[in-house]
Amino acid sequence: MSVQDVDGNSSDEGEVFLDDEDIIQEIPIDEEDLPDRDDEMDPDVDDEEADDSVYIFKGHLDELYTVACSPTDASLVATGGKDDRGFLWKIGSADPGLELQGHRDTVSTVAFSSDGQLLASGGLDGVVHVWDTSLGSLKCTLEGSGEGFEWLKWHPRGHLIIGGSEDSNVWMWNADKSAWLNTFSGHSSSVTCGSFTPDGKIICTGSDDASLRIWNPRTGESIHVVRGHPYHTDGLTCLSITSDSTIAMTGSKDSSVHMVNITTGRVVSSLNAHSDSVECIGLSPSFTWAATGGMDQKLLIWDLQHSAVRCTCDHEEGVTCQSWLGTSQYVATGCVDGKVRIWDSLSGNCLRTFSGHADTIQSLDTSADGNSLVSVSSDGTARIFKISEFR
Repeated sequence: MSVQDVDGNSSDEGEVFLDDEDIIQEIPIDEEDLPDRDDEMDPDVDDEEADDSVYIFKGHLDELYTVACSPTDASLVATGGKDDRGFLWKIGSADPGLELQGHRDTVSTVAFSSDGQLLASGGLDGVVHVWDTSLGSLKCTLEGSGEGFEWLKWHPRGHLIIGGSEDSNVWMWNADKSAWLNTFSGHSSSVTCGSFTPDGKIICTGSDDASLRIWNPRTGESIHVVRGHPYHTDGLTCLSITSDSTIAMTGSKDSSVHMVNITTGRVVSSLNAHSDSVECIGLSPSFTWAATGGMDQKLLIWDLQHSAVRCTCDHEEGVTCQSWLGTSQYVATGCVDGKVRIWDSLSGNCLRTFSGHADTIQSLDTSADGNSLVSVSSDGTARIFKISEFR
């Protein structure tokens, strides 16, 4: 051992060696307290601490399940979760936001009306609260049978709202008049997904009973029931309708995706490339393509004209949710591994991986200006990721 002076130069004494007589004190060290060399070398340790988000909303006390961005105010976001609470909050604000009080069970779904004036929050307590977004106040409370609501959707051009319930029914109300309008009965199990067609003339709903029902909103009549071969063999999980209101695309726990002609009620195409439950479906607003995500750890981009897979986007774990980014070619996915990824649907390449969440991503939405992607997670937080470069 060489001894150096304060200037870093070797001293005139040359090299000095220590022996046992020079030991002043021995300090015992427990080997278990020493860092594991493998941990020191693990490149994932720093990665786990990385947070690419630009804003975190921490108002919730438990897992988050649902998120919606206002279609008219790029800063306004609604979230709901297992803590029986919803919140209406603004991106980047230090304000804690408006708590959507009154639910007595998990807030499972939130949805803004198409004009952004109203926000509906639905819970497993079987109650729907409608809020005035500008006043920040409760407008009305809507009720069904008392069983939980799985989803809510607004009419594309008005203040009618429908909800799928665990009681096997679909409920419809007029929010302006705080009035129940109709109950659509026919499914034999929980109604897991549904929507008005974009033209507002038809309602399509999917159920855990493995059927799709096509309804007349005015009469409550079930126009078509789609079930049995060649349709799904297990419960439906997700549904999306083409912009021309002609085709309903559905995914199921049976790993299949089917396309149904809404006018005829016939299955016109079957897409069988997933190997596990299909969790989400999104139709591209600019191309005749669709994106489907599944627990087989894949996002598939489909060419609907040819009923063929364009590209496969492989993930580390199951894909739980997805969102096309505006009218662009880019798709965002949320994954069981807590990562949010941006994919190019033309090439199938992953362009960006956003870290920050510590648990499964449950839902995604994009702000009205296309600059922010909002994700909610089982880790109890909502996070904002900047996506202005993907427009």
